[in-house]
Amino acid sequence: MRVTLMWEARAVQGRGAELLEWARAQVLPYEALRRETFRAPQDRVLVMTWWEADAVDAELPELPEPAPDLITRPVHRWRFESLGTDADAT
Repeated sequence: MRVTLMWEARAVQGRGAELLEWARAQVLPYEALRRETFRAPQDRVLVMTWWEADAVDAELPELPEPAPDLITRPVHRWRFESLGTDADAT
């Protein structure tokens, strides 16, 4: 099964570039199948990683919480089971 982990944080106003740099510098214990980093309005940063796992709740490496003075709230985290692309459904 392919599991996608989504990590999203909101930086203190004006520190979005610093949070983005911090997120990109995080090294996980082993490499994900795929890793993408995004930015959004309001100094938000989103990191998605894709993994092969036995279950959606499997033990997988996740990005940690940034320093409290860099973010406005705790990190939001979600896990998804990949069901393939829309092209796979046809």
